[in-house]
Amino acid sequence: MRLKVLQVNKLYYPHIGGVEKVVQEIAEGLSDRIDMRVLVCQPSRKGKSQDIINGIPVTRVGSLGTFWSMPLSPTFPIHLHALGKWADILHFHMPFPLGDLSYLFSPKKKVVVTWHSDIIRQKRALKFYTPLLNKFLSSVDRIIITSPAPLKYSPFLAPFRDKCQVIPLGIRDYWLQEPSFIKPKNRTILFVGRLCYYKGVEYLIDAMVHIDADLVIIGDGELRSELQEKTIQLGIDHKVFFLVKCSDDELRAWYHSSDLFVLPSVEPSEAFALVQVEAMAAGTPVVNTHLPSGVPFVSLHGKTGLTVEPRNSNQLAEAINCILSDENLAREFSKNAKERVLELFTVEHMLDSIYSLYTQL
Repeated sequence: MRLKVLQVNKLYYPHIGGVEKVVQEIAEGLSDRIDMRVLVCQPSRKGKSQDIINGIPVTRVGSLGTFWSMPLSPTFPIHLHALGKWADILHFHMPFPLGDLSYLFSPKKKVVVTWHSDIIRQKRALKFYTPLLNKFLSSVDRIIITSPAPLKYSPFLAPFRDKCQVIPLGIRDYWLQEPSFIKPKNRTILFVGRLCYYKGVEYLIDAMVHIDADLVIIGDGELRSELQEKTIQLGIDHKVFFLVKCSDDELRAWYHSSDLFVLPSVEPSEAFALVQVEAMAAGTPVVNTHLPSGVPFVSLHGKTGLTVEPRNSNQLAEAINCILSDENLAREFSKNAKERVLELFTVEHMLDSIYSLYTQL
């Protein structure tokens, strides 16, 4: 008989986010070896629905809305209890307080947790939630972390180090394949991601005052209008371009045609940043920030790019100009970036490691 695994998360495709991509990759990537199902919430006031997406049964539980970035779904524990009876292994993706609190009322099965990041902002709620989180983590069998950083920085995981196993996130070789594209006339810096508080795009825009290149920003979010206005105030709107959406093929072309990828994030909410891996797969050097997370583990300072302190526009400008002005250095970073992706960050490596973990349990 095949193993039965239930993936448990806040949301699922077509909702797009870093964690949601990972859940989908695991569910679909292991479906030829394991019976997979997914349990998530509706992001808004809708009732329960059941879909089959690319062969994966997905149950979406209705919610009363989203509060503190968390769907509020009173019936979620009931559905977890029912589907938990079917599964051999429950695989939770955290942070998702509703999921681990619901488990306290569910049939006890083998449990795997992928710890994507700590909860950063809701400090008041953490006072009440932390004892319940500790109870949940004490009951799980294995905790997947995507880099060594949480072992060093996460206070939540410190008592459970012996349960932790590093399995880096991975991408498909699609991102390695060079597409047909027209090389931009000007040197091009690329940013890809949500335009929200922890991405630090405002510091990258400030840095652009001192950089002779174009900046292409791909993504949308609550700060887009404010950031666009900032480029006008600084007089650099002629070289900063916002693309709200683009297809995967277009995005891959931007990765391959750009001279540099920049991730200026300022908070450890940026736990890994798979976009770094996608850029590195294209051989594009990376400038990132020294956060207490997996960000500087993905792209290594002096190896695949340069790492600067968060919230420092001057350091960002210096690092960007350093790479743009040194073709040999850029070429070395490019070569090392591709090699690091093939060594650590392929989807095959991620899926094989997770499958091995499941079978051990």
